Amino acid sequence: MKKILVSPQQFKESLTGLEIANSMENGILKVWPNSRIKKIPVADGGDGTLETLVNNSNGEIKSTIVDNSNFEKIKTEWGALGDKQTAIIEVARVIGLSKISNDKRDVMKASSYGIGSIFKEALSQGFRNFIVPVGGSATNDGGAGLLQSLGVSLKNKLGEEIGYGGKELLSLDHIDISGLDERMKEVTIMVACDVSNPLCGPRGASAIYGPQKGATFEQVNILDDALLNFSEIIKRDLGKDVADIPGAGASGGIGAGLMAFFSSELRLGSDIVLEILDIEKHIADSDLIIVGEGQVDRSTVFNKSPVAVSRIAKKYNKPVICIAGSLGAGFKEVHSHGIDAVFSLLNRPMSLQNAMKDTSRLVEIATEQACRSIDINLIN
Repeated sequence: MKKILVSPQQFKESLTGLEIANSMENGILKVWPNSRIKKIPVADGGDGTLETLVNNSNGEIKSTIVDNSNFEKIKTEWGALGDKQTAIIEVARVIGLSKISNDKRDVMKASSYGIGSIFKEALSQGFRNFIVPVGGSATNDGGAGLLQSLGVSLKNKLGEEIGYGGKELLSLDHIDISGLDERMKEVTIMVACDVSNPLCGPRGASAIYGPQKGATFEQVNILDDALLNFSEIIKRDLGKDVADIPGAGASGGIGAGLMAFFSSELRLGSDIVLEILDIEKHIADSDLIIVGEGQVDRSTVFNKSPVAVSRIAKKYNKPVICIAGSLGAGFKEVHSHGIDAVFSLLNRPMSLQNAMKDTSRLVEIATEQACRSIDINLIN
C-alpha cells in the first residue's frame, strides 16, 4: 500500500489548503485507489496560516469586530489552537490592504491599533501564548498603534500623546510603559514572517514595502526617518536595539515593535507552521509527498511552504512533486531545493479568471496526471 502525504498551501484568492488537498486526494485515488493518503495542509505565515493551524490542531476560529488601519469597524477573525493556550492573530486579516478600499489608503496615517484590540480580547479569554503571522499590512507605524492600544504612551516633547500612523513617530520624544496592560508581561509571542528586512534604510520597511502601500518617494523618506527615530527612542528608553534585526521591518515594522516591547521571537512562518504540525514525522512515514502553491517561481525557494516541506523530505530521500496554479520566472530553481517535478494546472489556453473558477477540477486532473507519470518503482 502506497503512503502519500498531501501538503499543499492555500491557492491565494481561490481555494483553501484543505480544499486543494481534497482535490489532490481525488486525483491520487484515480491512479492508486488503495493508497493511504494523509492530508496536512501547510502555510508559510501569510494567507491561510490561521486556518491551517486551527484546523490541524482541532482549534477554533473566533469572530470579532475591530478597527482596520483606517479606524473603520470591520468583522474579522482570530484563532485559538487546540491546546487552548495559544492564540493566532493574523495581521493581514485586521489591518491588511484588502481591508480598505484603494481610494481610502493612506500609509502615512494607517495604524496597527486593531491588532492590539485582538490581543486584549484574547488576553481576557485566558490566552498567554501568541503566534502573529505578519505581512500584508497597510501600515508603516512600527507597531506603534497596537502598542498604544495596549496602554503604551508615546509622547512628544510637550508631553502630549502623539497621533496614530507612521508619520507621527517623527515627533516621538519619549516612551512611557507605566500604563501597559499588565497581562502583556506574561505573554510569549512568536512572530511568523518570511522576510528578513531590517527596520530602516534602503532595505527597510519603508523603502521596500512603502511603495506597495501607496507611499510616494517623498513619503518613503519621511516614514523611514520616523521609524529611525522610533528605533532610537526605543534603544534609549527601553535598552533594546531592534533596528537591524533581520525581520524587524516585517509588516511595516510590527516585527520591531513586538520584539522591542514584549517577550517575542521572530522566525520564518513556514518553520513555525511545520513544527506545530509535526510534519517531519508524517514525511518520514510516507512514500511520496505532494505539495502545492498558487504560483511557483523564483520566490518559492525562499523557504515558502513547498520548499520548506521538500527540504525535510530530502532528509529522508522521499520524492516530492508540486502542483502549481501557474509557473513563473525561475520556477526551475525549486529542483535544487528538493522538489523533483512541478506540474501546472493549466492544461489548455484559459484566462486566470476561468482557471480560478475551475481550480478544484484542474487540481484533480493535474494530480492524477502527475501520479500517472511517476515511475512506480520510486515508491515501491
